[in-house]
Amino acid sequence: MRSALLYSAVLGLAAAAPKAMPQDIDVDYIESIPTPTTGLGPAVEQVSATPSYDAAAAASDAAQEISTAPIYTPTPSSASRRGLRRSPLAKRTDCGPEPDGHGPSPGSDTSDTGFLSSSILANYANSAVAPAGYSLASGFQNLQGSLSEIGYIGLYTFSQYDPSLCSAKCNSVSACLGFNIYFERDPSITPAAACPNPAPFTNVKCTLYGYPVAAGAATNMGQWRGPTDANGQAFHVVITGSNGYNKNPCPTPPQLTNFTGPSAQLPGAINAPNDPTTGKNTYLGMKLYNGGPFDPSQCSAACQAQTAYDARHPASDGTYMPCNFFNAYILLKNGIPQGTYCSFYSRTWDASYATNTGYTSGSTQYSVVDSFTYALTTPDPGHI
Repeated sequence: MRSALLYSAVLGLAAAAPKAMPQDIDVDYIESIPTPTTGLGPAVEQVSATPSYDAAAAASDAAQEISTAPIYTPTPSSASRRGLRRSPLAKRTDCGPEPDGHGPSPGSDTSDTGFLSSSILANYANSAVAPAGYSLASGFQNLQGSLSEIGYIGLYTFSQYDPSLCSAKCNSVSACLGFNIYFERDPSITPAAACPNPAPFTNVKCTLYGYPVAAGAATNMGQWRGPTDANGQAFHVVITGSNGYNKNPCPTPPQLTNFTGPSAQLPGAINAPNDPTTGKNTYLGMKLYNGGPFDPSQCSAACQAQTAYDARHPASDGTYMPCNFFNAYILLKNGIPQGTYCSFYSRTWDASYATNTGYTSGSTQYSVVDSFTYALTTPDPGHI
């Protein structure tokens, strides 16, 4: 009865002067959701990870979650994280050769500081041209950190620094919206007690992401690998020449079963009034999914599951508030993606209501990008 009782309470409070439920970005909810500890980028030892995302599994998770965490009451969600399939690490032999390492040499000085200060590597990044269909992410050129951001979906290692090679990989994956290409100082053999802090070589790595990439998320500055040598030094993995590129414009998301859409890309999120005919509120609530790429199918699964749940628990007069329409978009916090934000409604609204572009609070800016809507093809009447 939870949803029916809430619906009745909303109508009772609004009887004298109907007001729409607030549809502002739920900051408290967003801040309560922890950033996933995995799925932000490749493991330090990896040189390849085939892109893999199971949208069906993610949608199933989103639907199953509704029975314990309805869309009316924001609850930190882990739904969609099972949709990610991480490639296993290849087994390495102590002091055995590491794969690849065909990137350009930074010169005679191969220390970590020499690698980071190399003009050879910097020139590659600074002279790189954005591939067709992509644009350089703001401020994301020749950084000394690789991306650590939600929506990581795959890794490739190349023999040359060429963003067009990375864009071709991104184009082959429907969920990919951006990529990061960078130089990484890696050990030429697997560090071990018998061969601590070995000689380095250069890898050119390309990581794919299911959200727009942001310079502010290029926070992986490297790691230490293996035991220390006689001088107390372990091998230092460091990164330079890190560039980020986004698809431009954002691809239109796919059609979804039982829904009409998606709409054309909107300038913001839907901010709807009460129904002009009945005076009733139409906003049901929201969900945020941050365990995989941008994926409106999670919104559609939650929308239909919520309606089915409410239909099983109607009000005393047999009515319930159906989900007939949703708005899916990417929420950014200071330019960094926070996940797939879903807003749910009992009726459709057109593009003229897409007026919520975000807001600024102190030094924090929340913004809405890549906003699309879907409408249930056969609207649910909301009564049994």
